[in-house]
Amino acid sequence: MKRSPPTRRGLPADSGESRGGNGRFLEGPQGRGFELRHALRVMREYMGGLRALHFLGPCVTVFGSARLGEDSPYYGLARELGAGLARAGFTVLTGGGPGIMEAANRGAQEAGGMSVGCNIELPREQAPNAHLDRVVTFRYFFIRKVMLVKYSYAFVALPGGLGTFDEIFEIATLIQTGKVQDFPIILIGSAYWQPLLDMMTVALLPAGTIDEADIARFELVESPALAVERIQEAATRKFGLTYGPRLRRRWFLWE
Repeated sequence: MKRSPPTRRGLPADSGESRGGNGRFLEGPQGRGFELRHALRVMREYMGGLRALHFLGPCVTVFGSARLGEDSPYYGLARELGAGLARAGFTVLTGGGPGIMEAANRGAQEAGGMSVGCNIELPREQAPNAHLDRVVTFRYFFIRKVMLVKYSYAFVALPGGLGTFDEIFEIATLIQTGKVQDFPIILIGSAYWQPLLDMMTVALLPAGTIDEADIARFELVESPALAVERIQEAATRKFGLTYGPRLRRRWFLWE
């Protein structure tokens, strides 16, 4: 009987992932040439993100489900939030996709503000929404996450799935470990978020895996207006945002 060739990390031998760049990288050690090319692709994408987003001004990142459309009440809240942030002088930064992300970008544009998306290449392509003044598409999730954090004075989450949970808990971890400053993490919608906070209080806290300060990092509000007010207060009083002159472009850097 003919035997299948051995594989690593559980990927079948004929898997498209096993032949592709990301999947092959995760299969384990590769040739030095492959590893070098991968590192250069990562650096090129990282530098491209920095160049594309360098002149945005102060941002607020909004997270939420791509699956909640205009028929969801949370779409309206995200749209209102985007407009309020734009009127307060912030650039609205999202993952650039549909649903809650689209709503926040749409609200920002309608209010005359700057609307930016950090989109991601997926096997099932996620097309950028139609309400973006600027869009940057990334291949690597970890670079996209850096960009969504790097330029923001606050983070707002409306109802979302695994991606939204991943993003808000990663930011909370960065704050907990002192890797970034104590920027606000605001959750809109108690009906959705309160059970999560309750679970943390009744399960994680007694187990000693977190402390009260970790729970307190998540601020629960019902109103987009209250979220904007809280963000303005933190940005100006706590972090010294003054809305001064923006960075100048340098022609010799092709900016």
